[in-house]
Amino acid sequence: MDGVRAVLLAGGEGRRMGPLGRGRLKPLVPFGGTSRLIDFSLANTRDSGFREVLLLSQYEERRLMDDLHTVWNRTGPGFRVHFGPYDAAYREATGPLPLALPERTWPGERGTADALIRKAPHVFGPDTSEVMVLHADHVYRFDYGDMIRRHRADGAALTVSYQRIERRWVHLFGMVDFDPAGNLTDFAEKPEQPTSDLVFAAFCVFDAAVLHRYLEHLDGTDWQHDISRDVIPAMLAGGERIRGYEVTGYWEDIGTVERYHRAHRGLLTDPPTLALADLPRTVAPGVPRRRVDHEDGVHRSIVATDLVNEGRVEHSVVYPGVRIGAGARVGDCVLLPGTRVPAGAELSSSIVLEDGSVQPCEPAPAVGGVAP
Repeated sequence: MDGVRAVLLAGGEGRRMGPLGRGRLKPLVPFGGTSRLIDFSLANTRDSGFREVLLLSQYEERRLMDDLHTVWNRTGPGFRVHFGPYDAAYREATGPLPLALPERTWPGERGTADALIRKAPHVFGPDTSEVMVLHADHVYRFDYGDMIRRHRADGAALTVSYQRIERRWVHLFGMVDFDPAGNLTDFAEKPEQPTSDLVFAAFCVFDAAVLHRYLEHLDGTDWQHDISRDVIPAMLAGGERIRGYEVTGYWEDIGTVERYHRAHRGLLTDPPTLALADLPRTVAPGVPRRRVDHEDGVHRSIVATDLVNEGRVEHSVVYPGVRIGAGARVGDCVLLPGTRVPAGAELSSSIVLEDGSVQPCEPAPAVGGVAP
């Protein structure tokens, strides 16, 4: 991917995730029994042939960088996460992690576009022809190669990914629309009255020079410091050539705990939204996982092979290190690493956190009068 600078926006606090996000960075929220949210974009970037991705973080960034350096940068050559102004400290550390980081001398970023302009020296290098922008809370597997090739062949200033969804959900996303030739004609962030059933899948490829020019023009104006609310609408109004690239596979924006829980249900459907083999293995990678359709004590669930189960697990996703006591029943749940379910407990439609606390979720809708 010569000439393309991949940048990963990971500044979120996860306030809308409730107890699941409390005391935890949103990019590091566990997902799928195997990984964390941020690992999907990182795995996609690596598997698309990139050697490096630039992390743009802010909230508790030392904690996030330490984790990613340990999980991604020290597991083998060929791919690494670049930490911008802090990267030299990690490269030069004599131990597993640097003792100290350079003092932050730039103002805090107020939005996704701010993150790009404040760290412009690390985004816009002399050999950078395109900038690919990714997010840390999207669950999907995707090869970015064809999208980049199409972007270059079209001579586009920007290529945006999009998906077709039910119109009743469009107000939760950025709405897009295109002319018959595939050029973007409309872009509205979370519209009250959607006029299209197409939504921005939130990863995109910019011509680097064009993006830099618009960021410099917007910086210092009365703007919202946001790619979707400022940069893309400005480019559209400026007559730039903006193309669309349809994402036909599974893609999910994990913005709330309800979407988080619903996404786990999708892993257990037939066929699943994502196959178990396609989930990154970054949490306890040495512990095998398997999908169990039916055997003693486990029914249609994803479980780690170290599960100690003296009860019954149904329609659930179970991380490594979990112990379920005698006679306990767990259904439609996500059990995070190391969870202990007491004997005789009955848990339904919940997320069970590492400390044993339970975060209730909406029950699964009944299908033919029977809840799945």
